[in-house]
Amino acid sequence: MDKIRCAWCGTDPLYVEYHDTEWGVPVKNDAKLFEFLILETFQAGLSWIMVLKKRENFRAAFDNFDYEKIVKYDESKIETLLQDAGIIRNKLKIKATISNAAAFIQIQKEFGSFSNYIWEFTNHQPIKNSWKNLKELPAKTELSDLISKDLKKRGFKFVGSTVIYAHMQATGMINDHIESCFRYHEV
Repeated sequence: MDKIRCAWCGTDPLYVEYHDTEWGVPVKNDAKLFEFLILETFQAGLSWIMVLKKRENFRAAFDNFDYEKIVKYDESKIETLLQDAGIIRNKLKIKATISNAAAFIQIQKEFGSFSNYIWEFTNHQPIKNSWKNLKELPAKTELSDLISKDLKKRGFKFVGSTVIYAHMQATGMINDHIESCFRYHEV
């Protein structure tokens, strides 16, 4: 018998693999949290599958998502990235990634880790929702509004409430698998 999954992942093997192994799994590792933050930033206004298909290109272009290296990017590196057809070539998002790396490092200094900071919003526990179907899932919540506002205050860009809610879903701060999905009780 086939496994029941959240319908959003469809049948694309890459999307199914992402759904089955990553989406909704709690992430406490700063490097991985930063990776998702970059990818969600570039996804703003676009489809997640497009970003997933370019993920390895992003990894290569952005020094394996190393924020310590990204924060040092200069105009020459920005121009190189703008020529890279393997990524989403948006100058504002590229520049935001650099400034977000600086803001990320600042949060690490203040809170000990970005994980400590971001997970504090959920008392360091995933929020388990109970959705029957995808139509019930919100695009944003009061909590994502709050986190978005705080991140913006700290200098982050392209972190609107919808982007932050997607980040929370991806990194397991929220379990938004529908109840009938086989992953709902696993994550």
